Amino acid sequence: MNTITTPSLPWEIYDNSLYLSGLLAIALMSVTMMLATRPAWLEAPFNGLDKIYRLHKWMAILAVVFAALHWLIEMGDDVIKSLFGRDGRSPEQDFSGFIEMMRDAAEDVGEWAVYLVFAMLVLTLWKRFPYNIWRYVHRVMPILYLLVVFHAVLLAPLVWWQQPVGLLMVLLLIGGSIASIVSLSGKIGQSRQVQGAINAISTMSAGIIEVECQLNKKWQRHCAGQFAFVTFNHTEGAHPFTIASSDHGDGQVTFQIKALGDYTKRLEHKLKVGQSVTVEGPYGRFNFKPKNTTAEQIWIAGGIGVTPFLAKLEELKNKPGQLPLTQMHYSCRDSATDPFVKRLQEACIGLPLIQLHIHDSNKGKKLTTEQLLTQHSTKGMMEVWFCGPTGWARILESELREILQGALFFHKEAFELR
Repeated sequence: MNTITTPSLPWEIYDNSLYLSGLLAIALMSVTMMLATRPAWLEAPFNGLDKIYRLHKWMAILAVVFAALHWLIEMGDDVIKSLFGRDGRSPEQDFSGFIEMMRDAAEDVGEWAVYLVFAMLVLTLWKRFPYNIWRYVHRVMPILYLLVVFHAVLLAPLVWWQQPVGLLMVLLLIGGSIASIVSLSGKIGQSRQVQGAINAISTMSAGIIEVECQLNKKWQRHCAGQFAFVTFNHTEGAHPFTIASSDHGDGQVTFQIKALGDYTKRLEHKLKVGQSVTVEGPYGRFNFKPKNTTAEQIWIAGGIGVTPFLAKLEELKNKPGQLPLTQMHYSCRDSATDPFVKRLQEACIGLPLIQLHIHDSNKGKKLTTEQLLTQHSTKGMMEVWFCGPTGWARILESELREILQGALFFHKEAFELR
């Protein structure tokens, strides 16, 4: 008579932990791969592609954490054996021939894939690692994902495929695999790419250039505050820049680019008028649309973060819309030499509902939360549209939320490629 061996508690915990960590790792990796395709249709529910990329980043981090946990549990079976013996372990599934050979290969592939994925995560989080090198390293991720799919399909318990968890895995693995193939074929964002040429290049100040591009008729009309992925050189790849001009319906877009990294520092010497350019977009939900018609609207910009506001001011001059009384705060180091101060002052002429405040840190006029609240009423809702240094945004938002107690809408771009 056949007897069914009931696994002991330690081995049952081991098996369930091993399979659960593996399931979570592959599920999160699958979602990460799908989000990497820049799905524009998700912008509305996620409030912008920048939020989608932030989710992509954290999904990837969690996926690697669970993959590492899965590997550690797998390596820990000898500890369970030495403490509790092998007798209470669930009987292994019986395979032979080609299937057994493929399962052995899948196990080895999964182990090496975990090492490589973990190394990639370290390089991604290490900000000093050159972006132009990281970009090529990151292209390997779809291949690693497909290897992990091979590992998961062959080593997942057979009983899973007869249950809802099996259907979930199938959907995730198909979605992630399709996304990987799209990525490897270079077709991410292809339907939103438009060709054009550089019309003009001007130096606004040390480290800031303005690039005006003329795109063909395929360009979708953009809204002030949106951004696009711009490719000036296919070897360097696409980089995200905020569109600094309003839409005139003629395919003309302007980007103001500050030398913040290796790539942008070299741009001024590499670009020339007439050079071809590829622009993918537009993306983003930094659209200044009031969330509450009774709320006070406040715009805060720092440095190159002023570009979406310049586009909006230009748009308002050409097409005055229904905008509530708006207080705009621009922070700079030296208002006498800052290239944007004069442009802001000129752009606000004829817009009585826009009240401009310049904060010159050299004169001790740096904008603080306390100063902001003394100038604006704390009664009712406050809408803040912020574009500037990340650290400043974090402090300002935290302090405002603590004081306003839920009466705050704070919108900032959270876009980072790594």
